[in-house]
Amino acid sequence: MTSARPLVIDCDPGHDDAVALLLAVGSPQIDLRAVTTTFGNCSVDDATRNAVQILTLAGVTDVPVARGAAGALDGVSTLGNYVHGASGLDGPAMPDPAFEVAQEGAVELLRRVIESSDEPVTVAATGPITNVAQLLLDHAQVKDGIAEIIFMGGSTERGNHTPTAEFNTFADPEALDVVLRSGLPVRMVGLNLTHQALATPEVVRRMAAMDHTVGQTSAAWMGFFGDSYNKVWEFDAPPVHDPCTIAALIDPDVISWREAFVAVELDGRWTRGTTVVDLHHRYAEERPNCQVAMTLDAGRYWDLVIEAIDRVGRRP
Repeated sequence: MTSARPLVIDCDPGHDDAVALLLAVGSPQIDLRAVTTTFGNCSVDDATRNAVQILTLAGVTDVPVARGAAGALDGVSTLGNYVHGASGLDGPAMPDPAFEVAQEGAVELLRRVIESSDEPVTVAATGPITNVAQLLLDHAQVKDGIAEIIFMGGSTERGNHTPTAEFNTFADPEALDVVLRSGLPVRMVGLNLTHQALATPEVVRRMAAMDHTVGQTSAAWMGFFGDSYNKVWEFDAPPVHDPCTIAALIDPDVISWREAFVAVELDGRWTRGTTVVDLHHRYAEERPNCQVAMTLDAGRYWDLVIEAIDRVGRRP
């Protein structure tokens, strides 16, 4: 057994995914075993390049990165680059990749890492959850090796891509349906929680004050991301969604949770991709299948993130 939690991250970097990756590699409580990529904030090709460049920036070249889904289970590819820019990670210049993408695809890498682990592996999904659903559909035996699935997506309240649907759940609701019905332990970190994780000017100043490239790059990411959020949703400071999933694994007290039955709308004309979160047990015939993130200790959260970024930047 290792003292750090074995983790794989399935992502679509993305400025907030980038910070999530830095939080993971900069936290001794996490043993990052693999990174897989998907369409979402940008094309899967851009997401894969971004993931390798982020890890290169962090000085991490021994974590395999594999390319995953180019579109949803139904073949549709919905992109959120109206927020993150054409590359998915617009803003500061990034280093040239220091290692190659794995030859195997995302599903195969996830299967191999989970089956070869000496203890159950946590799966954190911060983009559309297509790769994880495909893994469960193709290799049902891996369930025995998964400790839990924690995903950023959905909401107990309003959406962002549509008035009711958060982007990740809208992009592939059929995939989320597979995960929610898998019988595995699942935790949902939705917009109702992540909108408490605002990168205020003080947070950005703490990043910019670091005397290394990792901190200053993170501050510049927040600048680009913040401008986009202000233009699209009129936020004064951007909510940094994805690192909330990683913070929950590092510090159990950073987020409070409610057990609930959660479903995702597959058919609604106006509501496709909306998460239905039964916090008050109105569907009495349905058993709870998810832990739902409710409140964030924002100060504690940002201390975790800032300390991890600084730890990464100061590595020799």
